[in-house]
Amino acid sequence: MHALDWTTVCGYFGLMLVIGWWSHRRVKTDKDFFIAGGRMPWWLAGISHHMSGYSAVLFVAYAGVAYTDGITVYFWGFASIGIGVAIGSWLFAARWNRLRARFGVASPLEFLARRYNIPTQQVLAWSGSSLKVFDVAAKWFAVAVLLHSFAGLPLIWGIVITGTVTLLYCTAGGLWADALTDFGQFVIQAAAGIVMIWAVLAELGGVSGLWTLWDRLPAGHTSPVTGQYTTVFLLVYVLVKTLEYNGGMWNLAQRYMAAPDSRAARRGAVLSAALYLVWPLVLMFPMFAAPLFVPDLADPTTSYAAMTQALLPPGMIGLVLAGMFSHTMAMVASDANAISSVITRDMLPVLWRKARGFDEFQRLRTGRIATFGFIALSMVVATQAEHLGGVLSIVVSWVAALMGPISVPLLLGMLPWFRRCGSRAAIASWAGGLLTYGVLYYGLDAGPTATVATPILVSLALYVGLGLVASERTERVDEMLEALDQESAAAAPATVQPGRAGGGGLTCT
Repeated sequence: MHALDWTTVCGYFGLMLVIGWWSHRRVKTDKDFFIAGGRMPWWLAGISHHMSGYSAVLFVAYAGVAYTDGITVYFWGFASIGIGVAIGSWLFAARWNRLRARFGVASPLEFLARRYNIPTQQVLAWSGSSLKVFDVAAKWFAVAVLLHSFAGLPLIWGIVITGTVTLLYCTAGGLWADALTDFGQFVIQAAAGIVMIWAVLAELGGVSGLWTLWDRLPAGHTSPVTGQYTTVFLLVYVLVKTLEYNGGMWNLAQRYMAAPDSRAARRGAVLSAALYLVWPLVLMFPMFAAPLFVPDLADPTTSYAAMTQALLPPGMIGLVLAGMFSHTMAMVASDANAISSVITRDMLPVLWRKARGFDEFQRLRTGRIATFGFIALSMVVATQAEHLGGVLSIVVSWVAALMGPISVPLLLGMLPWFRRCGSRAAIASWAGGLLTYGVLYYGLDAGPTATVATPILVSLALYVGLGLVASERTERVDEMLEALDQESAAAAPATVQPGRAGGGGLTCT
């Protein structure tokens, strides 16, 4: 890359660190660190929710699918998220916010100890945290691939550089730093996306390229579904993303919780849903056009980087690369914050009795240590991503398939229609889904449709079925679900007593 490109990238990293330092001064308690004290404006919550939902995997793995299969990747990769978040704006956004406002919840898993019991909470906490380590590792590896493609930088140095910058601002500023850097990254990434689509349209003969491109693409590239990415795969992805992007991916639940009230949480969700339906088309248009500009690539995942280097002048390449970084750093920072909240408020008090009596300062310090440890561990795992099947294998085959069984008890447990489902249904649902995935992926070597669809369908069947045939309904759960279902804020906020229920039990006062 040219010196101008490196200057742009270094300026981007510097801006992220400045925001982290500024946010550090706003963080006084662990709730400031984890949920921004419930003071995040709805528009910032919506943009942060959107930016925290996808990463440089878009410019590597998904760009590779766009290169080989065409527009199908938009429909199952992003339209499914837009639809799912829109559904969540009605079902889940307000409920997450009321958990914070009425029950003092500051961790996405905190309410599980009350809704089910501590063993259920711990099972979901440990399995979800472990899965996230590999998910985030795939994001680091994707960024490293981009740096290697652009500048020939060794993969390990790409992981170290981006990981260290994220670690510094995320550990310092918590959710405030995440959200504010998300906004800054959105602006940078928008500029980069517009520059890239402008360059592609210039090569295609102007704005008319928006509608003349499609007839020039290889056969099958304009079909929403393919032999591998079928209609069933698309429909199941909508179900998976509805659960994943409304709280199954814990960091996104925090955006709902951080809004001032349930109405603001809903508005933020609607904004995020609209962005997911529209903005990826701007980012992906160059990816769809890639076969015309860089044909016969040996590695399709390098198509976006190859196009950028072929079409853009010095300085603009650095801007586009910074835009690619923005997605990964936004997602990883929010993941780290969510995981650290689960470790600090849900897992550590069960493992260590002294942690149950921590005051706000001690929980804040523990949260920062947990954030540091999670990011560092994910960076180490990222160095082994090639041996784990590569980016697409981790993100689609692992995360998409396993997120369903982890999300079903968490999300459906908030809805009054499933009040008969208790801890027995939750554990069976989780275990059945994971076992099904293991048999399909490692035993039968099944295709992507079966691997993603079957585990979540098994989890749903077990959760709903056991609730119907072996009800665990209790008056305490009924009261909690009724409080989450009410629009008015008449109920007084509850306090969380970390010393009880292993740090995850909610005690109403």
